Amino acid sequence: MTGNAELADRFEEHRGHLKAVAYRMLGSLTEAEDAVQEAWLKLSRTEADDIQNLGGWLTTVTGRVCLDLLRSRAARREEPMGDAFVPDPVLRPLAQVADPAEEVLQADSVGLALLVVLENLAPDERLAFVLHDMFAVPFDDIAPIVERGPAATRQLASRARRRVRGATPSSEPDLGRQKEVLDAFLAASRAGDFEALLAVLHPDVLLRADSGALVRGAAASQLVRGAKAVAEQALMFAPYTRSARLVLVNGSVGMVDAADGRVRSVMGVTIEDGRITGMYILADPERLERLDAPGVAG
Repeated sequence: MTGNAELADRFEEHRGHLKAVAYRMLGSLTEAEDAVQEAWLKLSRTEADDIQNLGGWLTTVTGRVCLDLLRSRAARREEPMGDAFVPDPVLRPLAQVADPAEEVLQADSVGLALLVVLENLAPDERLAFVLHDMFAVPFDDIAPIVERGPAATRQLASRARRRVRGATPSSEPDLGRQKEVLDAFLAASRAGDFEALLAVLHPDVLLRADSGALVRGAAASQLVRGAKAVAEQALMFAPYTRSARLVLVNGSVGMVDAADGRVRSVMGVTIEDGRITGMYILADPERLERLDAPGVAG
């Protein structure tokens, strides 16, 4: 019979993978940690010696926990999540090489733009897409979680896949070129150079700023479309760029405004052909307070 210490060690081997699954399911680092902890509690109450494939078992259990959280979230939400919602970002210093144990969480394939699209999927669609398309879980294993047959589960994933492909913007994969564009954006903002800002922004750029429910006024949550309007916003908030610096946001070059060890805002971007096409800003004080930013908050 497996002892508690040995079982805990075996579980820890899978923690990074499970957190990656939960983060893609929930878009919240705090909730992802809670879901992984719930999976551990379920394992500790189970006859682990009877589990043939512990990694697969834990993945499906974590998926089920996340699905329940998503359904509960949808049921208690009186209104749909605001269009300006930005998921929790994963931050690390620009020069830092990812720890191999964290690679799956840090992968570029889970950029903020993709997570925003996933937020608009139905809970069952999100589960089928995340588990199958991102983690290669067979439909036969996913079907019992969503209480459907394998064929119907396959249709869920297919429907989600079409929505994801149609709504997720493409982005420049090269970190060096990403940095060049962000450096140009920062320089133009700090100089108050409106024309230089227009040059680095795509004509149809979309700015998504999530400040939470309590912030009002000019800094409130909003969607801003078009290069001229986004450039005007950038100039309005230019003073905040004085303390901003480049970091990795979900594996791509982004920006953090931090001072005295406190993160005040995080921005991720999508870039195409040398121009910023999307900006994803999290400025919700409550969520930023809980953000894990080792080596990033200055």
